[in-house]
Amino acid sequence: MGTTQPIRRSEEIEHLKEYFLNKEEVRNYVLVTMGINTALRISDLLELCWSDVWNYSMNCFKKHLVIEEKKTKKLQIVYLNTACINALRLLREQSRNRVDAEWFLFQSRVGYNRHIGRNRAYSIIKKAWRELGYEGNISCHSLRKTFGYHAWQNGVSPAIIMTIYNHSSMEITKRYLSIDQDDKDQVYQTMIL
Repeated sequence: MGTTQPIRRSEEIEHLKEYFLNKEEVRNYVLVTMGINTALRISDLLELCWSDVWNYSMNCFKKHLVIEEKKTKKLQIVYLNTACINALRLLREQSRNRVDAEWFLFQSRVGYNRHIGRNRAYSIIKKAWRELGYEGNISCHSLRKTFGYHAWQNGVSPAIIMTIYNHSSMEITKRYLSIDQDDKDQVYQTMIL
């Protein structure tokens, strides 16, 4: 079993999101969209409640998630971009009566107000990836890595990515970026001096 990889191609990201929309699996669509756009660990993502994303006094979506990461116990403030807000809007419309502050975003069909587990999230993503006919070692962690990989590809400094990930060293961030030979070749092709 190899290291979990980011989703490198934008078309693959879109196909994965469309897969869930076409099956009318809005919860799973939002899971992927939020995972890729927030760079949160799956353990933090699954525990999000409506109160984390919805301002009940203003009757609108919040601009930021403010959470304490389970793994590091560090405070994380994450901007909710338009992809997140649009996905959450779909989920809110579908959820109807289950948008009280304490309700989890990623509801399980089992039990009362329980979120899906890590294993279920993994199987959802893995099954979709396989059914789409893609190869590679993809998991829940791929969503987090995808954010960093595409940020790096778009010229974001690795130091900023390290801060977003709340990593303790640049070495950890470098591993997350999953830079391969194609990435190195692209640098050589564009650096004509």
